[in-house]
Amino acid sequence: MRNPVSLDKSQRLRRIQWIAVAFLTAAGIINYVDRSALSIANTAIRDEMALTPAEMGWLLSAFSLAYAFSQLPVGALLDRLGSRIMLGAGMFFWSLAQLVSGFVGSFRQFVLARAILGLGEAPQFPAGAKTVSEWFSLRERGTPTGIFIASSCIGPCIAPPLLTALMVLLGWRWMFVATGLVGIVVAVGWYLVYRNRAEVTLTPEETAHLDEGAAPEPPARRMTFAEWRGLFGHATTWGMILGFMGVIYMVWLYLTWLPSYLEHERGLSVARTGWVVAIPYVFGTLGMLCAGQAADRLLARGAGIVASRKWPVCIGLLGGGIFTVPAAYTPSVTLAVVYICLAMFFINMASAAAWMMVSVAVPKRQVASLGSIQNFGGYFAGSFAPVITGYVVQGTGSYVDALLAAAAVAVLAAVAYIALVRKPLEGSESLIPTERPA
Repeated sequence: MRNPVSLDKSQRLRRIQWIAVAFLTAAGIINYVDRSALSIANTAIRDEMALTPAEMGWLLSAFSLAYAFSQLPVGALLDRLGSRIMLGAGMFFWSLAQLVSGFVGSFRQFVLARAILGLGEAPQFPAGAKTVSEWFSLRERGTPTGIFIASSCIGPCIAPPLLTALMVLLGWRWMFVATGLVGIVVAVGWYLVYRNRAEVTLTPEETAHLDEGAAPEPPARRMTFAEWRGLFGHATTWGMILGFMGVIYMVWLYLTWLPSYLEHERGLSVARTGWVVAIPYVFGTLGMLCAGQAADRLLARGAGIVASRKWPVCIGLLGGGIFTVPAAYTPSVTLAVVYICLAMFFINMASAAAWMMVSVAVPKRQVASLGSIQNFGGYFAGSFAPVITGYVVQGTGSYVDALLAAAAVAVLAAVAYIALVRKPLEGSESLIPTERPA
């Protein structure tokens, strides 16, 4: 039976919720289209700028290294300033960096532009987790989280045909300029339309709905450095970090090298690659949407708040690793794409569930901090995927060993998640009654 408070959700609250999710999803799609642009133009840029595979690997990693290390301060700033300012400013500056990438004249300038892109994109997903924790009750966060996190697959899904068409029509430089301009428009729209929960006067009924099912929290106060540092003292935090390392290592491997893999390892043309690359991301999107539904249904059927998120993460990591192995060895192009589709379904299910864990593992005022810590670990590990792959391809002329390494990382990450992620952190919005360890 549905809770009567849920039935009485006001139309204003519904409007605020889904406008926020729509903007988060649009921003996430633009985020991933922008970071995908370099991999789509990989061959054209390497030819024009005379880059080796190893140099391209470092160029691809410039984004993720900057993105990773900026996560730590960004999370604390989000918890102090809110999503409206941080995501709006981040989107504006990453879009500006994307635009400027169309005018670079050297490898060094390109590395700098990609690093600024990484800095600007850093608030996106911690801001999304914080927004969902503010505007959705504890029991209904799985589905909206799955929707906005699905942007990380929708973006790479539409990016290959869209960016390939722009590149063929305008050249790779104007492809960067056009996508940068779109992001600037959305950034301005977010800042003008969205409001943090603290900036909106809610009725008692709206407040009751948003706080439904959660244990009472102490009066809101600003996140302190001691509390931020204290997050590292919990096994659950380290399990989330190690698990997300496996997720992002595999995600970043496919995002940065899949077009080149299909062209050079599987012999597809540039035009055909632009469409084939999109197929695995359709399955990735389905995996993310399924994760949200699965988490909410597990919770409704009596699974604990941690268990309902934990097991989709672990199953996703194991599935992603298992299906990557035959993708490396099969001689069939069709079967390779099928196995990659299945790997992307599972690894993106794990990604979505990992962000769902963030929104329930700590109090609302710490969500962005924990999310950014998790994201730091993921993208620190993910930063090595393009570099390692570049050196492996340059040394062996094949992607097989790079794919096998990614599969091993995913399986080890699942083991770490199973062992370490067992209960919410102290003071979290655990459901009443207090949950047993998972």
